[in-house]
Amino acid sequence: MFFSQKSKGFFIELNDHAVMIARTSGPVAPFSIEEMRECGPGDSALLNSLLLQVQPKKSPSGYLHATVGTFPPGRLVRRHTLEPKRIREPGYIAEICTQQFRVEQEKYSLAILSAVDGADFDLSKGQQKEVVFCGLPNEDLQSIQASLLESGIYPESIELGTISTLGALVDYLNQLKSKTSVLVLEIGAETTHSFIVTANGVEASRPVAQGFDAMVPLVQKELGLKDEESARRLFYSNTFDFTGMGSLLTKKLLKELQSSIGFYEVQTGQSVSQIMTTQLSPKLQWLEATISNSLGIASLRLDILPWLEAHRIQVPEAFVRMVQDVRWFGIVSLMVQHNNSAHATVLEEKK
Repeated sequence: MFFSQKSKGFFIELNDHAVMIARTSGPVAPFSIEEMRECGPGDSALLNSLLLQVQPKKSPSGYLHATVGTFPPGRLVRRHTLEPKRIREPGYIAEICTQQFRVEQEKYSLAILSAVDGADFDLSKGQQKEVVFCGLPNEDLQSIQASLLESGIYPESIELGTISTLGALVDYLNQLKSKTSVLVLEIGAETTHSFIVTANGVEASRPVAQGFDAMVPLVQKELGLKDEESARRLFYSNTFDFTGMGSLLTKKLLKELQSSIGFYEVQTGQSVSQIMTTQLSPKLQWLEATISNSLGIASLRLDILPWLEAHRIQVPEAFVRMVQDVRWFGIVSLMVQHNNSAHATVLEEKK
């Protein structure tokens, strides 16, 4: 789609805890950030109000045209080492999907990217064996598209927020010439997606079958609540300080993370020294501190203004604190253009 010089850029992130919206002075950098808003998921009335605020004058199509990042529960983002001799073998990719990832290839919108630079992997050439499989169920993609259109949003592209976030973090660490290995966590209801990222790319990935839902029964038991629903409401509120219970609630998750970190450090000789937990709502920020303290690694503190400036993105004073908050790193990552478009973009909408 061609944009006029006066066109604005719109970016939306859909995660478990919020809908994040940003408007920029143009669709492609150089531009400046003009607006940043958020609302809770499922609040269609408030979302409609925010959309009217960020785009007072509707486009000719009647939709807000945006780049959308999403984190569907069934997403697949896994690093894998290919067998060079089998890369061109018919059925090899389907076999990996079934045996390694427990998904059926034909039921997924799937992409294979270089684990180093995020470029599309060319199966016909097969020159690199370290790759990242990424995608989501076709049904989820169709459902997301329908929901966006119903909300008045026309997705110019739908991207896996995990991929854009990881790609941006690699780029950020590169600019700093950092030697740091960062543990990146996306804690969901049923699954925690964990990654180890360096300036050289995505070094490791592992989904852990532990998430918020596994913590709720422990809250119920420890506090003597009558049912899980009461425990769930309390867990997601900010009326109780769970810091003291943090090590108990995250015990099983920590065990799996310690295993992953230990394996990586033995294999590479590199230590994981920082942690970045994305998407947590403000009410659940205590979780990163708990995990960080238990693992003995520091939280990553972003200083992304120089990085954004290098990508020709200007941040007005009103939004400096927000872009420095890790909660907004995902939507900011959608704005950054890389030399390899696949570094951030995974799924283009089928028009």
